[in-house]
Amino acid sequence: MAASGPRSSVRGALCRLLLTLVVFSFTCEACKMVTFNIPSKLEADKMVGRVNLKECLGSADLIQSSDPDFRVLDDGSVYTASAVEFDEKRSFTISLSDTKKQTQKEIPVLLEHQKKVLGKRHPKETVLRRSKRRWAPIPCSMQENSLGPFPLLLQQVQSDAAQNYTIFYSISGRGVDQEPLNLFFIEKDTGNLYCTRPVDREEYDVFDLIAYASTADGYSADLPLPLPIRVEDENDNHPIFTEAVYNFEVPESSRIGTTVGVVCATDRDEPDTMHTRLKYSILEQMPRSPGLFSVHPSTGVITTVSPYLNREVVDKYSLIMKVQDMDGQFFGLMSTATCIITVKDSNDHIPTFRQNAYEASVEENTVNVEILRMPVEDKDLIHTANWRANFTILKGNENGYFKISTDKETNEGVLCVVKPLNYEENRQVILEIGVSNEAPFTRDVALRMTTMSRALVTVHVRDQNEGPECTPAAQYVRIKENSAVGTKINGYKAYDPETRSSKGLRYKKLRDPKEWIIIEELSGSITTSKILDREAMTPRNDLYNITVLAIDQDGRSCTGTLVVNLEDVNDNPPEIPQNDLVICKPKMGYTDISAVDHDEPIHGAPFYFSLANTSPEINKIWTLTKLNDTAARLSYRKNAAFQEYNVPITVKDRAGQSTTKTLRVNLCDCVYPSQCRATSRSADVILGKWAILAILLGVALLSCVLLTLVCGVVGVRNKKHFPEDLAQQNLIISNTEAPGNDKVCSGNEFMIQTVNNSSQGFCGTVGSRVKNGGQEAIEMTKGGHQTLESSCGAGHHHTLDSCRGGHVETDNCRYTCSEWYNYTQSRLGEKLHLCNQSENHMPSQDYVLSYNYEGRGSPAGSVGCCSEKQEEDGLDFLNNLEAKFTALAETCTKR
Repeated sequence: MAASGPRSSVRGALCRLLLTLVVFSFTCEACKMVTFNIPSKLEADKMVGRVNLKECLGSADLIQSSDPDFRVLDDGSVYTASAVEFDEKRSFTISLSDTKKQTQKEIPVLLEHQKKVLGKRHPKETVLRRSKRRWAPIPCSMQENSLGPFPLLLQQVQSDAAQNYTIFYSISGRGVDQEPLNLFFIEKDTGNLYCTRPVDREEYDVFDLIAYASTADGYSADLPLPLPIRVEDENDNHPIFTEAVYNFEVPESSRIGTTVGVVCATDRDEPDTMHTRLKYSILEQMPRSPGLFSVHPSTGVITTVSPYLNREVVDKYSLIMKVQDMDGQFFGLMSTATCIITVKDSNDHIPTFRQNAYEASVEENTVNVEILRMPVEDKDLIHTANWRANFTILKGNENGYFKISTDKETNEGVLCVVKPLNYEENRQVILEIGVSNEAPFTRDVALRMTTMSRALVTVHVRDQNEGPECTPAAQYVRIKENSAVGTKINGYKAYDPETRSSKGLRYKKLRDPKEWIIIEELSGSITTSKILDREAMTPRNDLYNITVLAIDQDGRSCTGTLVVNLEDVNDNPPEIPQNDLVICKPKMGYTDISAVDHDEPIHGAPFYFSLANTSPEINKIWTLTKLNDTAARLSYRKNAAFQEYNVPITVKDRAGQSTTKTLRVNLCDCVYPSQCRATSRSADVILGKWAILAILLGVALLSCVLLTLVCGVVGVRNKKHFPEDLAQQNLIISNTEAPGNDKVCSGNEFMIQTVNNSSQGFCGTVGSRVKNGGQEAIEMTKGGHQTLESSCGAGHHHTLDSCRGGHVETDNCRYTCSEWYNYTQSRLGEKLHLCNQSENHMPSQDYVLSYNYEGRGSPAGSVGCCSEKQEEDGLDFLNNLEAKFTALAETCTKR
């Protein structure tokens, strides 16, 4: 057992070695050796030869060369990677690997230097060197349609490498391995190039062959040589016209040289040679005489050579056209075509009447009837504009009784009556009729024929027993508006055309929109039945139309229009269309007022505006100035109060007619008038009966509450103290630090509150208006320019009413307007002015100012911003205020 162990291990090792050798011999099997004969020196990137790799290993995906001086491409081509030089032999291997199958093969490559024994050469080596130029594109050509003999030798191709090696030649390209196949071949050893059969140049004009020179082992001695073979043209193609039959048109009476058309031919032979130089000519013209056309030999343009083309004689010509190559020489090839020329009609013949004079008759008062047909003759092509006739009445139809038209089928003139004729006026009418064509005459014909064909037509009018005539259809009369009822004037007049009078005619009114007149049956005169008003007509117009019917004894009638021209009378004063006006103070300083007058302009503008007899207060506040002829400008003074005014304005026209209208002018504290209009509309709402009842009940309830309050006031009127919260109700906390900017002092035992707390004031509110019992509270505005005079306007009794819950006697707060005016007018304006200015006349930030000494004897003395009449009366309540109001009490109390 011990001996068997080593023996078995040796046996396994031998088996593995044998298996490895078998696999190696299978995978590394060498292929057939390849031998290349090359020169001893090769430059880089020079092809050595080609190896058939697929014969060795068809699935090789890795190709390697054992010699770095050579590289192998995928197709088996072997190139030098660098310049190579060797003596006689050199070898290397090409490794082929299939990585998927793990197979590898090698191809041995042997490079040998072949020494060729040459014969003795002439000592002039330069002669031999010139042969290098032979391996270059050699101009070569062959005649098309050659007669042979075939194969036809074209030229010999030689390579420079033939001096040192045995060279074999080959070619490729169209005519060899491409269509047409086997047309050319080359002798492998000699390089002689042959053509095997005739060639048509129109099918193949050039063959681009490629010649190759290689050694016996496949070495490419030279680069492939482009070898073009040009096929020389032979005049073997006839010129051919582009069309077998040409159709052209030419107007008759065309001038000499007018182009008729162009013929064209093509030739397949080589361009720009005599084989394709074509010449055109006319072989024959039908009809033969006279010759009217010619053709340009090079361009093929056909033109006229005679002005006597007449469609009425010959309307169509046929030409036999010839084209010949070789510039028309007798040995050139030729072909023919037909050219048909149609002569187009021109208006070279005028239409003519068959007669010079015609007669017709028509009964009077007959319209839209045909009375005559007038045929004409025209040699131009029928049913064309050159043949169709246009008839014109040249004379005799000044009143438009007749109309002539053309029958499109017969080309006759049709004469009709379109307006009734009157036998009593015209018993016979003579017309002159002219005729022409729709198309204008050609210029040459127009020079020869300057007149149109004319004919005279005599129309006889036959008498007819006719009815009355209303002529003119509209007759005018003039009546002044506002004329008295029963005014009589002449009316509409018709007449009998037979008697030329109005006797025996009766009149009847057919239409009278306003029923203003009455028409008398026998005379036709009219009488006014109402007062005529020009302004009452809609639309307004000075003309009033009445339709009248005139009837004769036989019942025949006619209708006419009596137009009454209403003369305007100044019976309308100017009017002001505006009723309510809104002026936003102080943004708007005025408003414009306009007026209109329904009368004629002669009785209208310019208007004169003025304020009517008004109170002095209105005259002091409002002024009128003229803006233009129909408008005026209403302006107010700066001291006008915010309220609604009734301003009566009188406007007068140029004739003195006037009217007065009271305008409601709302002087409103607003930015846009629409803000005040909304308030006015809400105030003008009409209340229903239930709303009035609810208001009355509310008034009754309010009266009970006021009665209770009055009783409470009477019970405590003799007490001198105030309720504990009275000061809190009237002296509010101010957020403004500047002294005097948020309050207004009064000497009537009360304090007027600020704007922000105006709902709890005593006798008035700053910036708002309070009406109580029909008496208007005086409005005092911080820093404002409103004076007491504006508050006294309109004659109201203005008071300073006591506030809710106040215990001040009412009499202490009441003054008449005159008393306040006399006392404060001399001082209030000065105080308000000085309150806003410093000593240097600059805007002041404090109302409490220092005043200059006014001089001895001043009746006013020295005044302050809070000085008022009865300054010390009714201010005892200031003594009951808390300590924090001491400064305020000192300000409003004279100490």
